[in-house]
Amino acid sequence: MKLRSACKFLHLLTIIFTVIEAQLVDKSNKRKEISRFEPNWESLDSRELPKWYDESKIGIFIHWGVYSVPAFGTGLSAEWFWTIWRSWNVEDHVNFMKDNFKPGFTYQDFARDFTGEHFNATEWVQLFAESGAKYVVITSKHHEGYTLWPSKYSFSWNSVDVGLHRDIICEAFYLEVYLFNSDNVFSAELSEACRVDNRIRFGVYHSLLEWYNPMYVSDRDSEFTQREFVEKKTIPELKELVMKYKPDIVWSDGEWEASYEYWNATEFLAWLYNDSPVSEIVVTNDRWGNDTMCLHGGFFTCHDRFNPGVLQPYKWENAMTIDKLTWGHRNNAKLQDFLTSKELIKELVVTVSCGGNILINVGPDKFGIIQPIFAERLRDMGKWLSANGEAIYESQPWLYQNDTITPDVWYTQGASINLRRDVFAIVLDYPYDTNTVELYSLFGYTDENTTIHVLGYPESVQWRIVNESVQVTLPNKAQLDKRGLNLAWTLKINVPE
Repeated sequence: MKLRSACKFLHLLTIIFTVIEAQLVDKSNKRKEISRFEPNWESLDSRELPKWYDESKIGIFIHWGVYSVPAFGTGLSAEWFWTIWRSWNVEDHVNFMKDNFKPGFTYQDFARDFTGEHFNATEWVQLFAESGAKYVVITSKHHEGYTLWPSKYSFSWNSVDVGLHRDIICEAFYLEVYLFNSDNVFSAELSEACRVDNRIRFGVYHSLLEWYNPMYVSDRDSEFTQREFVEKKTIPELKELVMKYKPDIVWSDGEWEASYEYWNATEFLAWLYNDSPVSEIVVTNDRWGNDTMCLHGGFFTCHDRFNPGVLQPYKWENAMTIDKLTWGHRNNAKLQDFLTSKELIKELVVTVSCGGNILINVGPDKFGIIQPIFAERLRDMGKWLSANGEAIYESQPWLYQNDTITPDVWYTQGASINLRRDVFAIVLDYPYDTNTVELYSLFGYTDENTTIHVLGYPESVQWRIVNESVQVTLPNKAQLDKRGLNLAWTLKINVPE
């Protein structure tokens, strides 16, 4: 079944399931009246975060929109091209337009070339699965207002009416139900069973504001005393997304110009948590108003590329980019602008050691191609996780996040079993001079039954107590390389409770 035909079938199923779910939700709500969330932060913040999110650890962020056509950025994000050119009048952007396009060319004209002709959902999901990611978040609508689904609130500024002529959110949702079978061949079964047993969860990024929407501009000019844009566009659009595609994540952005009260955020979240078809599984972030970031929401992002390097008292996410300068695709990127695979692994390890999830951004080009440098980084991460994933997925922060003396050693821990647990020490730099690593933070936590293994290596390694540290002798680097163990090395240390 082709994806576009499947999407039509999915829409029909959605209508049927929505009716059934509405009946089930109504019955469930009658049983659970006492547990309903009120439209205030005290109540909403008391909701327990669905455990699948913390266990997943790794997600992929996709920034794809009309901005992928000019694909231009020089130190400023490519996905902000429209406002950088039109409102900020940045010289290199103005010159880019003068040099490459005829007078009178508008941003909307770029949409005709947003063809996505090489977009292949199977290739995307295969790459994401190979990367080791457990969830995907795609920009259903960025600040330009162009939606990747045929929103009835988009005034035809959407991917079905102009440009792609495809419902990308539907096709992206279809990614969620792709599963590896025992032969590592992808299959797609559009059923609730897939949603229960899926390997990759699906989320939507949604910008609250739209730079040049007349209703939003009018609301802003009134200093947000009127709310026409929110009532006629934002909230109906968000509910349409949720009801039609049932995302596991609603990732909000574009909140910074107005308070959560203007955005009617608490009312929407109360509906999402109480009455939506994803009320039990959905997770949300903290970008619901200029007064909510790092304060309210299901998990905190605090700011772009947030990676504090220390344990936080809340669940958080590091939304970051492989291209260090931009989220959207740009044609003028240089090799040094991209994280190396080793740098990406370090970002992942530090994030998870400190209790965070990592959301790794890639920007496909206007044709729907994820460039080879992004694919290489993601596959390298996947290879590393195939050996070291035990230290990442479903892990928890340990008593210490990094070693107190030895640099570039970070810790996580597994679950307690029979009064013992595994502590994982992830070594980011191989000690070439001595082949030994000293774990000072581990001193006092081992006993006579402690064993230490390098994940992916068949034999246990030697260790001893030296100068108030646990000194571990690593296998020779050549032996590790031969087994494909590189970028970082994980010691699995079994200790008593």
